[in-house]
Amino acid sequence: MVYTNHGPERVLLVGVDLFGRKTHLSIQDSMKELGELTLSAGAVVVGTLTQKLSRHSHYYLGQGKLEELKELIDKNSISTVICDDELNPNQQQNLEKVLEKVKVIDRTALILDIFASRAQTHEGRLQVDLAQHEYLLPRLAGQWSHLERLGGGIGTRGPGETQIETDRRLIRNRILKLKKELKSIRTHRNLYRERRRRSGVEVVGLVGYTNAGKSTLLNTLTKAGVAAEDKLFMTLDPVTRKLQLPNSKQILITDTVGFIQKLPTTLVAAF
Repeated sequence: MVYTNHGPERVLLVGVDLFGRKTHLSIQDSMKELGELTLSAGAVVVGTLTQKLSRHSHYYLGQGKLEELKELIDKNSISTVICDDELNPNQQQNLEKVLEKVKVIDRTALILDIFASRAQTHEGRLQVDLAQHEYLLPRLAGQWSHLERLGGGIGTRGPGETQIETDRRLIRNRILKLKKELKSIRTHRNLYRERRRRSGVEVVGLVGYTNAGKSTLLNTLTKAGVAAEDKLFMTLDPVTRKLQLPNSKQILITDTVGFIQKLPTTLVAAF
């Protein structure tokens, strides 16, 4: 999908609180977290809109809230709508059709975008690439139909079903290639892990919520010099450093990818 922006994107956050859904975060806290993710991606949060429903509709929101959303978009010059839950392909297509020229993405696409901008190692970039392609594949037809609705001009001419099928095949082939490359990398990593286990050196992992201070702690203990900023998901590539304890014993300490609510299952598997 091709969009042109001048300056930071103006974003409206949308969330649904389902009756009876058990979550660790309230809808207010979940929306706050979504806002922090949006800021980490470099966009500006203009406002939020939430609704309590018994179940998600075909448009994610109910009809009344959908009309309210359209009014807020026009009133605040919104360029992007971000939904707090992962949209199924039909919901995304329906929303894009109703909202016309406004970009619609969900929490999963937002997190993938942040991961793509932060991954540094070859393995990390492969993992993000794989997760993005697996996310895109079932949504491909909707991507093309949305481009067609944007009107004529460069980058907006729909290629038709034949091209969509070609793209699906290319994406499937890319997914297979990425999985093969990652399998090779993980085989080598397992060899290093086994060698480390035989050496008897104990490994300590820093585990916790994203932006909780794990990288700062690693830097303080080992002078690792890894990037540590007040942003979500600054660390995507695990970093391991030696640490000598007061009793002169050496251990290995590893900084890991942080947790977050509603983390996409494709990313959990990847990292």
